Amino acid sequence: MFSLFRENIRIAMDSIKGQILRTILTILIIAIGITSLVGVLTLVGALENTISGDFTSMGANTFNIQRYEFETINNNEKEKINPIISYRNVKEFNNRFRYPFSKTSIYFTGTRNAEVKYENKKTDPEVSVVGINENYLGNTGTKIDKGRNFTFFDIENNNHVCLIGSDFKKNLFKNETPLGKTISVRGVKFKIIGLLESKGATFKNNQDLRVLIPLQLARSIFTIPNINYGISIMVDDKQFLEGAQDEAITTFRNIRRLNPLEENNFGLERSDDLLNKIASITVYLYYAAWIISIITILGSSIALMNIMLVSVTERTREIGVRKALGAKKHTIAGQFFMETIIIGQIGGFTGIILGIAIGAGISMLANFSFSTPWLAIIAAATISFVIAVVSGLYPALKAAKQDPIESLRYE
Repeated sequence: MFSLFRENIRIAMDSIKGQILRTILTILIIAIGITSLVGVLTLVGALENTISGDFTSMGANTFNIQRYEFETINNNEKEKINPIISYRNVKEFNNRFRYPFSKTSIYFTGTRNAEVKYENKKTDPEVSVVGINENYLGNTGTKIDKGRNFTFFDIENNNHVCLIGSDFKKNLFKNETPLGKTISVRGVKFKIIGLLESKGATFKNNQDLRVLIPLQLARSIFTIPNINYGISIMVDDKQFLEGAQDEAITTFRNIRRLNPLEENNFGLERSDDLLNKIASITVYLYYAAWIISIITILGSSIALMNIMLVSVTERTREIGVRKALGAKKHTIAGQFFMETIIIGQIGGFTGIILGIAIGAGISMLANFSFSTPWLAIIAAATISFVIAVVSGLYPALKAAKQDPIESLRYE
């Protein structure tokens, strides 16, 4: 049995080498279908990893009070306009909210187009400046690479200190440590006390090109009207999360002076709720990827079957000779079936390599978090094998049923 299997492989390889151009074209047809599947799934997976990573950095024990809920508004419905979350709101909330084992962070983005100066150097006007309190880093999962975080006294005393993103080491501080240096933002000088770990960028929102400054000091620099503030609450243990949410909603409704019959005019979102909604969106991307890939793969299987049928026709006389020498039907079928399997597996392997390379390349250009797409690889390997089996079954049976006498007469 093993000798027959080895002989079938040898005959299949000889046939493949004898029709090298046809074999290459067949492999490319299969590879294109598998490449589309692996490439799209790799890219969608990288996108999902990137978005999920951004939100999971906030922690599973965190929730936010914000102006609107994070949801898609039906175009047929009139959009509800919620009032901004003002400084008076957040200050009153910070004074009233006293849920055990919780920390409250207050913040706002002063500008996304600041120019930062250091000595005779300056950045492009694309730096975000965020006013925060001492709990902001912990609640958002932001870590210090070097230096220290703000203290309660830094915030309350309006100390001219700041934390900067990791990208500043690439321009302003190429050959020196930024700690202890003084930078200027809108003419106000700040001493750098901390360098943040890199968080990357998502959809051109660069988390590594920002300056964090004390909240009260930021309010004195950025005095534009109607600034919208954000509130983030983190509890020490997830078992306290529901209770903290209920307490936060009640507290903020009282601050907004809402009666029991009125709906909330603000939004509350948990970090894991955001992840669930993102996951529900990426599911549709996976469906689209599978539909597109299956259509392409279906075309590949039809092409492979047609090519093998042509091969059977061209080798009709060879089939007759083999049968005249005593070859059985299952031997003839096995030879053609093995040839299809080998071609299918080579095409599948080629498609997997190309798909991963293309997906990884696009992910790198878009700053997505690439990870090895094991699901896509296993699916592609399985599909390429199934394609070979389905496409090779009919040509193999047709070859096995050839009449030896008629085959020997074939020219």
